[in-house]
Amino acid sequence: MYPRKWLGAAVLCLSATLAQAAGLRTIAIPADADGPALKGAIWSPCSQPPGAVDFGQVTLPGVKDCPLPGGKLPLIVVSHGRRGNFLGHIDTAQALADAGFVVAAIDHPGDTVSDLSRTDDLSIYVSRPNDIKRLIDFMVGASAIASSIDRDRIGLFGFSRGGYTGLAVIGANPDWTIVTALCRQATTHVCEQIRAKQFPTQPVTHDPRIKAAVIADPLAVFFTPDSFAGVGIPVQLWASELGGDGVLPHTADIVDKNLPSKHEYHVVPNAGHFAFLAPCPPALAKEVPQICVE
Repeated sequence: MYPRKWLGAAVLCLSATLAQAAGLRTIAIPADADGPALKGAIWSPCSQPPGAVDFGQVTLPGVKDCPLPGGKLPLIVVSHGRRGNFLGHIDTAQALADAGFVVAAIDHPGDTVSDLSRTDDLSIYVSRPNDIKRLIDFMVGASAIASSIDRDRIGLFGFSRGGYTGLAVIGANPDWTIVTALCRQATTHVCEQIRAKQFPTQPVTHDPRIKAAVIADPLAVFFTPDSFAGVGIPVQLWASELGGDGVLPHTADIVDKNLPSKHEYHVVPNAGHFAFLAPCPPALAKEVPQICVE
């Protein structure tokens, strides 16, 4: 599996106090004029011994609604990959919570395992960054732990299509026309939209509250060398040597070569795309070995 070293960017840029266990809370953001309902989970520092928290279809280790320590805590928001969900990086979330961070992860509506309605539609590339902005709005506003969050220390982790999401929300601007040549023979709905020039008209959401980002194996097909001019925060960029799921080897090179801000770039040798996911439980590894054995 992949090394845990890439967590260092968030720890380095948003240093926090140590804790011993992960508290768990649910996220339920109601639909409003800015978008559909969002659901997910919050991991937070907890000094109590971990137990088990029932999330319906899954039980997670942790302490339900564990009281937070005093002081302001840094926040990390997480964007999952195509057809994933908020559970895709629970090992990362638990490790960060144990290190003193609050971590918030959501399902992206229309592009999650329980809702594939827009997974092959250009609109998802606009709604995903807006989902992250709405998540941050909730965490520093209506959430029960808003008063414990340090608004000056907000970071992001994004994987795969979540890596695209992270790059977009920290300032990168996609160019929908750049993939026209790639779509000449493809039959996907996205390519049908590209060929018909049915491009999104609304701008991609940026959020300057994010102060550092870790991006893993991003989907970068919509980015040009000029796309990253608006990115001004530290970034740690990770790529798998072998790629997968539409992310080809060296896909992240365009990001590395054109990020104007301070950043690191690491390629994980002999790793496939799904190596960045949390280790699979045995039943899932048997059902979908293609994403569980990397």
